[in-house]
Amino acid sequence: MTWEVMDTSHKDGQSRRMSQPLFHHAHPASALPAGQHLRLLRRQAGLSQLDLALMTGTSQRHLSCVETGRANIGPDTLHALLAALDAPLEQRNEVFLAAGYAPRYAASPLDAPALEMVQSAIGHILQANNPAPAIVIDRNWDITASNTSVGLLLAMVGVAADEGANLNLLETLMHPDGLGSHIVNAREVRAAAWQRASREAAGSPALARLLRELPAPEDPGTHPDASPVLLTRVSTAQGELRFLSTFTTFGMPMDITVESLRIEHLVPADALTWERMRMAFEAWLATQS
Repeated sequence: MTWEVMDTSHKDGQSRRMSQPLFHHAHPASALPAGQHLRLLRRQAGLSQLDLALMTGTSQRHLSCVETGRANIGPDTLHALLAALDAPLEQRNEVFLAAGYAPRYAASPLDAPALEMVQSAIGHILQANNPAPAIVIDRNWDITASNTSVGLLLAMVGVAADEGANLNLLETLMHPDGLGSHIVNAREVRAAAWQRASREAAGSPALARLLRELPAPEDPGTHPDASPVLLTRVSTAQGELRFLSTFTTFGMPMDITVESLRIEHLVPADALTWERMRMAFEAWLATQS
């Protein structure tokens, strides 16, 4: 298993993989009319037609006619409805196409000039998170970057951390010989990851294909921990290390790539884990001087 490391500088391997120009996600025209898309999204949000109409300044009658296909909808009104429904950007593009309009949102490569500030923010967050591990995950659970402490944790586990190769977090968690085999409470962690990925697969055909190829986790059963959150308990040569997960995402994204990214922070959950990670990071710093 291999991991790419990115702190303040961007790695050449990532630049090579993400050198495509700015583009719109290309989708075939949806089989569903735009009105049916809106109705499904509205019902998923638990809103009535009146609720959504009041939120967007649209008449309930017009919204009803749009949903049933008896009326067309203008692009500005459609944009307002999709924003109120908090639809993912890629799905908004699909609805725009179904309504006969061009998609509004691009999916940019991370090394595109337009995303320079995003790359800078990611690098800063990763570096600032040391000595706690942090990884960047895209919509398909591919790890696009990680900080130094991830490699240090893998070294404690006994896993090689070669730079420049792709790794999918879901795949390495589920595979019998992957990272999941070093997690003490792997059953619970795998079940939680599988449930989240299953929800996200509705908007990602690639992730849906990956789930079909992976072994489904066992039933997690009753959680024996008294902790209010699910901890990831990692077995290492230095003893068991315990982490809780938090996520950072970009607020109000206007690009599909930016919306899909999340930074997972593995926050040490006890004093021993903090001390082990701090000692490993300080030892690594000493080798850099």
